[in-house]
Amino acid sequence: MTHHLMNLRHVPDDEADEIRALFEAHEVQYYETPPSRWGISMGGFWVHDADEAMRAKTLLAEYQRERFENQRLTFEQDQQAGRVPGLWQRFRQRPATVLAVCFAIVVILLLTVAPFVSL
Repeated sequence: MTHHLMNLRHVPDDEADEIRALFEAHEVQYYETPPSRWGISMGGFWVHDADEAMRAKTLLAEYQRERFENQRLTFEQDQQAGRVPGLWQRFRQRPATVLAVCFAIVVILLLTVAPFVSL
């Protein structure tokens, strides 16, 4: 029976490449199905054997923990260096987009709260 290891929807190419390299380095017998062109099927990494699935899932968990820590550290360094834009910087770069998002938030809030408020 096949075992699904990981969904490839919204996975960046660099992460998928690193996972392929990880599986090949540890000689995990996996196969890959690509996501469909229209986004209907998810694609992913699969194995046939239950023991191989457990070993691969352990490798994936360790890899994802390390990637999370590295990405968090990079984000914090970028934030301290001022490379992560805040609300004001985003407003200066794209004022129409920020105003449209704020307007949409207000409309959604009003539509959500309106049934509970009696005027």
